[in-house]
Amino acid sequence: MDYAPSPRTTPTRNPARVSYDRTTAHAVLDEAVVCHVGFVVDGRPVVLPQLHARVDDTLYLHGSTGARALLAARDDGLDVCVTVTLVDGLVLARSAFHHSVNYRSVVVHGTAHVVTDPAEKSAALDALVDAVVPGRAAGTRAPDRRELAATTVLRLPLTEVSVKVRSGPPSDDAADLDGPHWAGVLPLTTVPGAPVPAPDLAPGIGVPDHVTGWGRSGS
Repeated sequence: MDYAPSPRTTPTRNPARVSYDRTTAHAVLDEAVVCHVGFVVDGRPVVLPQLHARVDDTLYLHGSTGARALLAARDDGLDVCVTVTLVDGLVLARSAFHHSVNYRSVVVHGTAHVVTDPAEKSAALDALVDAVVPGRAAGTRAPDRRELAATTVLRLPLTEVSVKVRSGPPSDDAADLDGPHWAGVLPLTTVPGAPVPAPDLAPGIGVPDHVTGWGRSGS
């Protein structure tokens, strides 16, 4: 079932590129490593990069207990706009005007609330670790009481969600098609390098499979 459009998720530009497909939105959120969270604190707009994790139709965010945004969320929640963008290619047109980017993006509007249930918070933190490297939560020490107290987790229901996609070649004007300039798409992918062990790693600890096998579904 698609997400229902709302005034906040209905664009005024390039509406043909927008959809509310739940499967596509989830795939983009899961593939992205970083999201950007916009909110207003003390009357001023702020946008911060954060790690995120999707569990079914809930997006989890986290940060320091003392952060202004997380303190503001403790009472009635925090109104946020979360965005994710995956760049799939550089679209190089014959004209400078028609240069573009092939991308997949998701915009989420809603009110984020602090997770107070200990079991949900623990599961969300595991999901946040596994969202970066699948299987990593099982390969680490779990947070202790002090670390849990220093971390706030926010729950954002995935209700107002839109997806925007651009794909394909440049859209040059007919008058430019016979021009002397090269046109096409330069694809971009995220590729991991060789793992670099910590300089103080204990002897005999090899690189786990979940690190050597890291990848993103769209890469």
